Amino acid sequence: MDGMPPPGSTPGETLLELSRLARQAEDRTELDFVAANSTHALAPYRQAALWFAEGGVRTLSGVVQVEANAPYVQWLDQLCRHLQAEGEIVRGRLPDELAQQWDEWLPEHAWWLPLHWDDGTPGGVRGGLLLARDLPWMAHEAPLLAEWRDILAHAYRAQSRSGGELGAALRRTFKRLVGGGRSDGPWYRRRRIQAALAVCAVLLFPVRLTVLAPGELVPLDPASVRSPLEGVIDRFFVAPNQTVKQGDPLFEYDQAELQGKAAVAAQALATAEAEYRQAVQQTLMDNKNKSALAALQGRIEERRAESDFLRGQAERARVLAPRAGMALFDDPSEWVGRPVAVGERVMRIATLGEVEVEAWLGVADAIPFEQGAPARLYLASSPLDPVAAHIRYVAYEAVPRPDGGYAFRVRATLDGKTGYRPGLKGTVKLSGGRVPLVYWALRRPLAALRQLVGW
Repeated sequence: MDGMPPPGSTPGETLLELSRLARQAEDRTELDFVAANSTHALAPYRQAALWFAEGGVRTLSGVVQVEANAPYVQWLDQLCRHLQAEGEIVRGRLPDELAQQWDEWLPEHAWWLPLHWDDGTPGGVRGGLLLARDLPWMAHEAPLLAEWRDILAHAYRAQSRSGGELGAALRRTFKRLVGGGRSDGPWYRRRRIQAALAVCAVLLFPVRLTVLAPGELVPLDPASVRSPLEGVIDRFFVAPNQTVKQGDPLFEYDQAELQGKAAVAAQALATAEAEYRQAVQQTLMDNKNKSALAALQGRIEERRAESDFLRGQAERARVLAPRAGMALFDDPSEWVGRPVAVGERVMRIATLGEVEVEAWLGVADAIPFEQGAPARLYLASSPLDPVAAHIRYVAYEAVPRPDGGYAFRVRATLDGKTGYRPGLKGTVKLSGGRVPLVYWALRRPLAALRQLVGW
């Protein structure tokens, strides 16, 4: 919008041009600019100040932003409040405090244009436009400024009735959306309409709904090596991530206690056999002791079974690899000397090259997944070479994680072989069904808003 009438215009033409500018002002800010700056084309001045009873000094000529705490602005506010009560500028009638500072802030001659209009509130709106310059005001300028004052008051009243700043902003936005382009053709040929339709088409464009979850490479169907007996591990024969063959020794228990128990059981078996032989010899001389042979025979079987069991425990004290693969376990020093219970897992044997992706899907990201949906693991150690996979299953129940949250376990089968070893971690991108782009972008904010308002 052009802020000044063209040079060389007559006073009447200038007034008409200013009237057009006031009518076409889109909001109060633009109308304030016209009042404080464009009025110079109608009656030249050095300084201008637009003031309202509610809000104080709103606009100064040649100033982008008014500093409310500046001494000049505070003095102007006091002066304008006095002028809107007096109705005219007579320096002799000003209070001494205002009159003494006049020469410091304003030129010799000033003109006050009171602005009053009814916006529906009690008393309406009161304000005014203060114009100041070094030369006296001319007689022919008075009717022009009076007419310009009425035009400004009418423009401000129209702005108030149209909804103020918010209404002007809405109208401006609507005008920008539907305006522009050719105005003599159909609506669908306007550039603004075409741009809006293009934006809608982009927002409705179908994309895959994806979520991110922490994940890692884990062995595919590993063999668990569990404690076959209760005891204390004495030493390991393999190191973590070492390749082993079937039957290779993995670790063994402290056999001192087992060997002691086995020796005691063997001695008890020998004692029971000696008692049995002695009873057989006595039976040859006296048939009365023949009934005790069955009890002694049973005791021998009991001692033999106990001895065989302890001897087998001693043999199982050295654990062998159930199959070939890579031994996966923690630091051996954390296990040596530590008592373990029967069935406690010590390590796993993973087949070389057989791995899959494991991810932990947060509860807020549990979107529907189809069987075989694509997944990609971006390893922290190799982000530029993602591992492609497809979802094998998603657990139906969320389980607690070490960080205190709950998550669903997701397993995905690799699309091909990989050279990465198990244990490497990264971020998994899981892909669901296709949704509009706007839903993809606003899914999380909408979910948070729904949880907040409960709708």
